[in-house]
Amino acid sequence: MDKIKVIIADDSDFVRDGMKIILDVDDEFTVLGTAANGREAIELAKKEAPDVFLMDIQMPEMDGIEATKIIVEENLGKVLILTTFDDDELVRQALKNGAKGYLIKNHTPEHLKQMIKSVYYGSGVMDESVLNSLTVENSSDEKGAAGFEASNYSPRELEIIKAVADGLSNKEIADKLFISEGTVKNYITGILSKEGIQHRTALAVYYLTGKK
Repeated sequence: MDKIKVIIADDSDFVRDGMKIILDVDDEFTVLGTAANGREAIELAKKEAPDVFLMDIQMPEMDGIEATKIIVEENLGKVLILTTFDDDELVRQALKNGAKGYLIKNHTPEHLKQMIKSVYYGSGVMDESVLNSLTVENSSDEKGAAGFEASNYSPRELEIIKAVADGLSNKEIADKLFISEGTVKNYITGILSKEGIQHRTALAVYYLTGKK
């Protein structure tokens, strides 16, 4: 099996070296290189063709938000934002620029590796606390964020999408809407297929930010 090729961008030597050690000892990953800012990460990516970036947000010269925008526009790889900051505005900016996930730097090595694999295989990932924060802020908006095409959906589909974004399980959605869990599952499968996304977290992110 091909290894997942990773570039680590962080202005802390300690963080870069620590993540590199964690990933280098696992046969599923290879670290192509490390960068101290977004500009270095982009230059490295153009030479090395990574699969996933581990991208800090606050860095000198070019921050992770600007770097993510360029990486996505130039199709250089998928970005997993990894930071100590839980500023909601930074979360929104990173996701709107195309980041596939956002994680606070308090995870075990195994959890970090699982999140990298999820992004690599096409799933959006996000800290529950971050998703909850975005959900609370957008809870009054029945049609989702700008960029979310609410007109593509029936009223029932919109109810289910909003419930997913609110963090409800299939059972909770079924109870709330007085339908069966099987019906909820069928709706969600159809919605994911329609949007070409693979995971309910990515659907929630799309509804809350307008970005896939």
